[in-house]
Amino acid sequence: MFDKTKLDDIDAVIFDLDGTLVDSMGIWHEIDIEYLGERGIDMPHDLQQSIEGMSFYETAVYFKETFKLTDTLEVIMNTWNQMALDKYKTVLTLKENVKDFLQILVEKGIKIGIATSNSRILTESFLEVNDVSQYFSAIATGTEIKKGKPEPDVYLWVADKLGVMPERCLVFEDLPFGIIAGKRAGMATCAVEDTYSAELRDEKIRLADYYITSYKEVI
Repeated sequence: MFDKTKLDDIDAVIFDLDGTLVDSMGIWHEIDIEYLGERGIDMPHDLQQSIEGMSFYETAVYFKETFKLTDTLEVIMNTWNQMALDKYKTVLTLKENVKDFLQILVEKGIKIGIATSNSRILTESFLEVNDVSQYFSAIATGTEIKKGKPEPDVYLWVADKLGVMPERCLVFEDLPFGIIAGKRAGMATCAVEDTYSAELRDEKIRLADYYITSYKEVI
C-alpha cells in the first residue's frame, strides 16, 4: 500500500514508461514475434526474461549476437522504431489516473522525470500524443543510456538532470529489474500493477517499498 505522506518527503518522482505509465509490454511481445518471424526465426520462449531491463541499445546488441543478424545496430533499432511508432501514436494510452497524479505532483512542486529502456523517438512521440510532455523536466532513454536496468545509471542520470539528490527521489516501476535499479540508485520505489507482469506480483511487492494496483491509490 502506498503511503501518501511520502509525497511530503521527496523532491522528485521518476517514472519508468512501458508497463508503468502505459500498458505497452504486450505490444513489444508482438513486435518481437513479427520481427523474428520475418527473418525466419522462432521466438525463444524465454526471450522476454532474457532481455528484461536491457536498454534499447543493449537489446539490439543481444538480438544481433544471439540471432546472428547481419543488419547494423542502427538498422535494427530503426526497424523497431518504425514497427512500434504507429502503435505508440494511435493505439497505446496512459494508464488510468496518470494525468491526475502528474498534476498533483506539479501542484506540490515535485519535479518529474522519466527513466526508460525504450527509445527516445517512441517515448517523446507517446508523451506528445497524450499531451503530457510538459510535465517531464528530464527524460533518459535506452537510446543514449547504454547500461540498462538493474544498473542504476538511468535513474541517477535523471536525478542529476532534475537537480535532486537520489535519496529525495521516488521511483515508479513495473518490473523487478527496474525496481532493483531504483533501489541501487538509493531511491524509494513503488511497484505498479501491470497485467503483463502479473506473475511477478509477489516478487515486486517484496522488492519495492510500496505497491499500487492503480494510480487511484496515490491521488
